[in-house]
Amino acid sequence: MTAMEKKAKPPWKKPAPKGSGQTKLTDAQKQAARTRAAKAGRRYPNLVDNMWAAKQPKE
Repeated sequence: MTAMEKKAKPPWKKPAPKGSGQTKLTDAQKQAARTRAAKAGRRYPNLVDNMWAAKQPKE
């Protein structure tokens, strides 16, 4: 099996890391996720948008 054939699992199929709890998004992070989803043509942010927003600085 080559590296191209071996694909990484999507985030929703991976188990949560040990010690990870839910991360509350700030209002600014929520708005950033909504904006990112809108630019991609989605009505609501999905898991990937929320994961991206959680990595953004909390303001």
